[in-house]
Amino acid sequence: MKELIIHSEYIPGTIGRIAELHGTYYNNHWKFGLFFEAKVATELSNFLKRYDTKRDGIWVAAINGRVEGAIIIDGIDAATKGAHLRWFILSDTLRGKDVGNILMSRAMEFCKNHGYKKTYLWTFEGLDTARHLYEKYGFNFVRQQSGSQWGVTVTEQYFELKNS
Repeated sequence: MKELIIHSEYIPGTIGRIAELHGTYYNNHWKFGLFFEAKVATELSNFLKRYDTKRDGIWVAAINGRVEGAIIIDGIDAATKGAHLRWFILSDTLRGKDVGNILMSRAMEFCKNHGYKKTYLWTFEGLDTARHLYEKYGFNFVRQQSGSQWGVTVTEQYFELKNS
């Protein structure tokens, strides 16, 4: 693998590339379409416009300047709902190379350092590799429900981590 750099800030191309990675992966494996990719791009854009380093975290994995993965902590509702782990994605180039662990470690360390009492995420049934990683970092499965927040009906799953 060429030189991997983990940026802890926005870098040019982040929004488009994270939307592309999500759109491509979830279309190829789960038949998510335009609705999903547009949702990712819109929500990520809105998040970055209000991004505040005092509460939010972003880690972007890049090889030769090209975004190949990311993870984000949205802390806007951390005091009430918890910190929201969002937009965790890796390209095929990075999958299976321990980069997911690096990104998760940085995100969880950020939550701990900011004193967040709870971190949560939404995913869906069938993403077993991601679920294994979440559970490895202490996330607990709380509930599931049928839903279509991603434009396709799936069994949505809610996980949370109580930080000490």
